[in-house]
Parts: sequence; C-alpha cells; structure tokens
Amino acid sequence: MASPATSSPSNTPSKVRIDAWVWAVRLCKTRAQAAEACRAGHVKINDVSVKPAQPVVVGDTVRVWIHHREHIVEVTQLLSKRVGAELARKAYIDHSPPPPVIPAMPRRDRGAGRPTKRERRQLERFKRGQL
Repeated sequence: MASPATSSPSNTPSKVRIDAWVWAVRLCKTRAQAAEACRAGHVKINDVSVKPAQPVVVGDTVRVWIHHREHIVEVTQLLSKRVGAELARKAYIDHSPPPPVIPAMPRRDRGAGRPTKRERRQLERFKRGQL
C-alpha cells in the first residue's frame, strides 16, 4: 500500500489561492494585506478582478496595485508557503513598468548662507511640481 506522500510525483500544488501566492512571492508583506488587496479590487488575474480564494495556475498574468505602483507578473511556479526572496523571484516573470523617475530636490552646499531670490523661486516651482 502506497503512502499519500509517495503517490504524488511532486509536492507542488496544482492550484493555489491568489492571496496566498501574492504573499508567498513577497508582493505583499502579510497574507491579510494580500487578501485585503484582493477584496479592494487591486489584484487581477488575466485582467479580471478576483476574490482572495480565486485559484491561480502557472501561466496566469497577475496584476497587483500596491504601494502606489502596479506590479505585472507572469506565474511560473506555484507557491503556497512564503519562501526566501531569491526563490520568490524565480516563481514569476516580472513585466512591471520601471518605477517613475522622481527629480532630486535641489541642494545647497552647507554653510552657503541664505538662498537667493532666484533659488527661492526655483524651490517654490519644484514644490508645486512645475520644474
């Protein structure tokens, strides 16, 4: 009589809940955050909003909007438990757009005195987003 552990060829599951997978590949810090993102409509599988219990399979495209940025990943491996960052990166192919370039705040040399009128205007324009 074969034991259940030896009857399956591998220990990889055929389906995993989307909230567990998003947490396992480290797109969210906690499983609760992943489930909340699903309930809020911030997680999509193949461009369809899903509930936390929706299964994900290899080949699906997952879009996650978290921390004011969209992550677009293609599932290559199913994980139900959280793993290290190196193994997590191997579980998907990242198709996310690069993060936006934020211009650096103008800096003055320490001890250079008060800013000139021109420098104050440049700082104000930068703060308003016009630079």
